[in-house]
Amino acid sequence: MSTNEGNDLPDNAGSDSEAEPQVVTFADLGISGEVLTAISDVGYESPSPIQAATIPPLLAGNDVVGLAQTGTGKTAAFALPILMRLDVTAREPRALVLAPTRELAIQVAEAFGRYATHIPDLHVLPIYGGQAYGVQLHGLRRGAHVVVGTPGRVIDHLEKGSLNLSKLEYLVLDEADEMLKMGFQEDVERILADTPDTKQVALFSATMPSVIRKISKQYLHNPVEITVKSKTTTATNISQRWVLVSHQRKLDALTRVLEVEQFEAMIIFVRTKQATEELAEKLRSRGFSAAAINGDIVQAQRERTIGQLKSGALDILVATDVAARGLDVERISHVVNYDIPHDTESYVHRIGRTGRAGRAGQALLFVAPRERHLLKAIERATRHPLDEMQLPSVEDVNAQRVSKFADSITESLASPHVSLFRKLIEDYEQEHDIPLADIAAALAVQSRDADNFLMDPEPPAAERRERRERKFDDRDQGDRGFRDRDRGDRGDRGDRGFRDRDRDHDRDSGPRHSKGGVEFATYRISVGKRHRVVPGAIVGAIANEGGLRRSDFGHISIRPDHSLVELPADLSNETLEALRRTRISGQLIQLQRDSGAPVQRPSGKPKKKFRDRDR
Repeated sequence: MSTNEGNDLPDNAGSDSEAEPQVVTFADLGISGEVLTAISDVGYESPSPIQAATIPPLLAGNDVVGLAQTGTGKTAAFALPILMRLDVTAREPRALVLAPTRELAIQVAEAFGRYATHIPDLHVLPIYGGQAYGVQLHGLRRGAHVVVGTPGRVIDHLEKGSLNLSKLEYLVLDEADEMLKMGFQEDVERILADTPDTKQVALFSATMPSVIRKISKQYLHNPVEITVKSKTTTATNISQRWVLVSHQRKLDALTRVLEVEQFEAMIIFVRTKQATEELAEKLRSRGFSAAAINGDIVQAQRERTIGQLKSGALDILVATDVAARGLDVERISHVVNYDIPHDTESYVHRIGRTGRAGRAGQALLFVAPRERHLLKAIERATRHPLDEMQLPSVEDVNAQRVSKFADSITESLASPHVSLFRKLIEDYEQEHDIPLADIAAALAVQSRDADNFLMDPEPPAAERRERRERKFDDRDQGDRGFRDRDRGDRGDRGDRGFRDRDRDHDRDSGPRHSKGGVEFATYRISVGKRHRVVPGAIVGAIANEGGLRRSDFGHISIRPDHSLVELPADLSNETLEALRRTRISGQLIQLQRDSGAPVQRPSGKPKKKFRDRDR
């Protein structure tokens, strides 16, 4: 069977009365129970084309070959059916996902974790080169229902006897063509041959070279072949830009853009329903005319809000993907992707809300350091490179505020009430012998928030830190770097490098409460030596879930049953909540501020048994 979906027309092509396609829900596809609750919590409201085409045959037990570009939502397409049918009472791995790079392996494992939030006692374990074997061995001994790994490290565990695939029921080859390009064909075929013949196999690839066709014929049983052509054409009248910004600085970055960028009306896209309400409220508190629409808003309120946007009574709409379907407002000049979409289809739909009726439009994409791969996927799929944008500086924002203040004076001078207040001020001037300029300044203080009227200059240290982080991001996100490191992960070399880095944490000495102009606080997490954690595992987990960089970490002290970690003192509530739900070695870390003494650094070298345990 072959399924083709989508077309090559831009989202805003055609007449204004173009009918929107009927929305299919995950429930319509057969997703139910705890899995449906989890994806609702994540904020997914409707499946992407690859998900809609792939989930039903996978749930029916068929092998599947899915041909789709990176960034079309393939992870949920295979993860949701697996979770629906997984036996959590088993200890041996029941599902194995092979990914070409450590980055993708981590990303897929995190996605499984999000979708399995409401499935008790389900364990997902990523295994990849560069991470200490001790962490992975502990996870395998404890029992992992879903293993996500790179081929080289999976082979290592098979040879060591630490990974048992005899009871495997589901095998996924994610980005199979990329794995073969990187030289993993022999490893992939060996893994396939070592797994039960009764397993269900899903193979996903952007292309179908002859070697992929050969593997499909040899190892898959009557697979359903699904081809999804993404709607990847973007209108030429839309200018597309991106800006690198960490999760913690998104609101500040958005505020700067709103103050400096000239826009008529704007849609800001976020990932979840809750985020629409939260961001709209924060923007209103900063003086912007903003409202939220999402799937929970009743139709009457939706129509009223869109009517305000059309009439000019409202300037900013914060929306989810589904809530913005069918939205056609000519005065929308800008679309901001506050949360980067995980599939290119959504990106094209989103930016298609601007540039209507042949007008010019602007699309801006916020990209966190760990989301650079999604930006590249969008550029590849749309065949349109995005221009990098520098955020407006403090000087730009202050100049714009002063200009708007002057414009407000000019506008008020045309009011018919000026003569009334002129007489009052002249009387005050004569009575108190106060210069008119001082009186005008006092009136301005009454009407403006003087304390926050101008932004404070950024400290030089913060600017240097931002430049250092940008260099680190550029170096760490290079495609070749990821491939080369993963190709070299079949032996112990990458593992030794990781242990060396961990020892550097322990050798650090002396108190550190500030770094690069950032104030640090000590946080306590509920994992320690008895959980066999190492500093590198703590850094990786907290950085992934909290959107932090390595420069955001101070000293890490691992105690018998807990650990102390120095992190920025001003972590947002959103980040803290995400980190409280983070798991390391399968344990919730329950991050909280530590009320005890500052982190004490050990002296001398680590104990020998601590080093040996991670070999």
